[in-house]
Amino acid sequence: MTLIALSENEYAPFYKTYINTVKNNVELIDLLKDSINQLITVLTDLPEEKQMYAYSEGKWTIKEIVQHLIDTERILSYRALRFSRNDATPISGFDESWYAENSNGNERSYKDLLKELKLVRKSTIMLFKSFSEEMLLFSGTANDSEITVRALGFVIAGHQLHHLNVIKERYL
Repeated sequence: MTLIALSENEYAPFYKTYINTVKNNVELIDLLKDSINQLITVLTDLPEEKQMYAYSEGKWTIKEIVQHLIDTERILSYRALRFSRNDATPISGFDESWYAENSNGNERSYKDLLKELKLVRKSTIMLFKSFSEEMLLFSGTANDSEITVRALGFVIAGHQLHHLNVIKERYL
């Protein structure tokens, strides 16, 4: 894959926060690898009290954030797969709060959550490696907004880096 500079017409304004979290003119596969390594470095060996810590009433614990990252990456990767195959069927959005409330993340083993997160990212990387340059430019509609396949890859990495920044600022 080549270096990618996304155009703002490749994604909805909602995703700008995540896109702006990543460097422009970066190789997508390298970004996906580097971003997961940054997160795992911070999250590995956290004491149990930190895993279950929420900085405010109604905020997610670190375990719930990890589960949220797993769920979101799976959903965004599925969208990328559909759009890369020229599937024009619009895809509905998802309610991240509802998913978190129903995730069972806090009851799961922290070690298992991190293992699953790494495996999901490996799968995402393999998926994006399978796309041709042409496929990366295909787009589709998700949550009533157009987005390209390559923008979804950047959103996956940017979303995860956004949460890493929140963890560093408010949880550690």
